[in-house]
Amino acid sequence: MSRYPDWNSDGADWPNRETSRFVRAGGYDWHVQQAGTGPVCLMLHGTGAATHSWRDLMPLLAKHYTVVALDLPGHGFTKSVAGGRVSLEGMAASIAVLIEQIGLTPNLIVGHSAGVAIGARVLIDQAWTIPLIGFTPALMPFPGLAARLFPQLAKMLFTNPFVAIIFSRMAQSPGQTAKFLERATGSKIDSAGDRYYTRLFSKSGHCDGAIRMMANWRLEKLRDQLPKLTSPTLLIRASQDLAIPKAAVEDAAALIPDCTIDVMEKFGHLAHEEDPKQAAESIVRFAKRQGIA
Repeated sequence: MSRYPDWNSDGADWPNRETSRFVRAGGYDWHVQQAGTGPVCLMLHGTGAATHSWRDLMPLLAKHYTVVALDLPGHGFTKSVAGGRVSLEGMAASIAVLIEQIGLTPNLIVGHSAGVAIGARVLIDQAWTIPLIGFTPALMPFPGLAARLFPQLAKMLFTNPFVAIIFSRMAQSPGQTAKFLERATGSKIDSAGDRYYTRLFSKSGHCDGAIRMMANWRLEKLRDQLPKLTSPTLLIRASQDLAIPKAAVEDAAALIPDCTIDVMEKFGHLAHEEDPKQAAESIVRFAKRQGIA
């Protein structure tokens, strides 16, 4: 079995497959999905996920926008072709090159978890002031002891070639992925989500990409520069989120000059997957307030 997801087999029934294409830019062969017409909405998923995370949300947003979703470097079907940088700054720079390559400058960025940090980094680095919407945003460094231990643990996992293989084999056991996600995120995903996450987690190359990303993840600089994020920003936390505490969202919002917080009640870290209709309504409502319709 291949270490990496294969588009012809693993992607044969991929959500919104008819919108997919592959674009080489910024050191990667990117898997990109594009649907709809109107203002451009760029969507950035979180660590360990892929475009399937937007499977039900994307068609709802495509009624209003040109939706562009991508698999982050090392995730899903996006592959490195020139040793692309997997740091926060490196990913943001590579995505900026991709945006230029496809010729669709965003009018709005929607991110989830670590994807929110990447979106914020793109906005700051490119000096864009377009709106940012972040679901269960991972914008703040890990607190206390975890701030020192987590990056080192991620590096240890990355340098051990067997870790990703072991994790991928565990994910192949029936029901293990859904249980893992519920314990880690507080979310109960549907059978389709379970199927796609299981498919990705069973590939050691995808697991390696997620671990590689976290091994290079540093949020201290972004935290210090959040006051430079002049974009109208909406952060949406989830009341049952086990991954990002309420205080972390509130602390990030306090640093962003034009920021509001909404709450999705009764959902976990994958709230946008649990209730895509509510997520879409929040996005459209906020975008309209910013003159994007």
